[in-house]
Amino acid sequence: MTSAREQQFASDNYSGICPEALDAILKANRGHVLSYGEDEWTKKASDEIREIFGTDCEVFFVFNGTAANSLALASLCQSFHSIITSDTAHIETDECGAPEFFSNGSKILTSPNRNGKLLPEEVDRLVTRRTDIHYPKPKVLSITQATEVGTVYTRDELLALRAVADRHSLKFHMDGARFANAVASLGIKPAQITVECGVDVLCFGGTKNGLPVGEAVVFFDKKLAEDFDYRCKQAGQLASKMRFISAAWHGLLSTGAWLRNGRHANEACESLAKGLKTLGLEPLFPRQANSLFVKMAEGTFEAMHAKGWHFYNFIGVEASRLMCSWDTKEETIRDFLADLKEVL
Repeated sequence: MTSAREQQFASDNYSGICPEALDAILKANRGHVLSYGEDEWTKKASDEIREIFGTDCEVFFVFNGTAANSLALASLCQSFHSIITSDTAHIETDECGAPEFFSNGSKILTSPNRNGKLLPEEVDRLVTRRTDIHYPKPKVLSITQATEVGTVYTRDELLALRAVADRHSLKFHMDGARFANAVASLGIKPAQITVECGVDVLCFGGTKNGLPVGEAVVFFDKKLAEDFDYRCKQAGQLASKMRFISAAWHGLLSTGAWLRNGRHANEACESLAKGLKTLGLEPLFPRQANSLFVKMAEGTFEAMHAKGWHFYNFIGVEASRLMCSWDTKEETIRDFLADLKEVL
């Protein structure tokens, strides 16, 4: 095994804190301020989120994405309800049953996907296949933007999902762990793929976009946020020193770093994709955000690991996943491709 690499392609969770967020945290660390979200940093960050979406929404900060998704979904449904999502969705494959736990048993209903995306016709099928009282009543439609396979829902695709949600009186939840990457990819305003498409609640990801910790739960339908602060407290997600989460968000939002970071990760991934193609490796899915999925010949995976590179085979996809981050360097991409060429 070679020495540890400075950067890796296993996950965008590997990256550190971006300078804008770190600077804001250090500024928030001066003196005493009010606790439990009553501080000026939390007010600033919340107002900045309202500004970028152009609407008066309710904003809550929690520690991580699992809590954000699970508590948001619990606020949208009751124990006898069900949540419709893709079979590769993070809430289905990677959250240890937390959405069901926090909703006291709401069932997740999954459907086959197309390039990671939930299809309107599949939502229709799951809602209408049974209407008897023995079936958990469908209540929420949940999608991930960008998807787990690195694709991005277009505005038209989101509007089509909202239309089917309206037909069946479903709430619309968006897991936006990589929302910044999706916005950067589409090149449009955040409101155009949330508020204007009828998204009820967005879990706006910060950790994968340069924060040390902390996601924002954004309720565009404010009525659904009733008592959400109590949910956060009960679940151990109300930070006493909230300013260290919200100040980091303020650093991202006030400087525009949130979008620059998403754009950089996407562009780095495009550079990696082009390099892989020169080696005869075609991505399994369109490169639209900051992840690539490629099938490697037998032994390649192990040989690259022996050279000190970390990446892994993705759940539900028979391929290796390569992730780029807000800070991925061109030289890291160049070194990875050089080693891969040697191995191949």
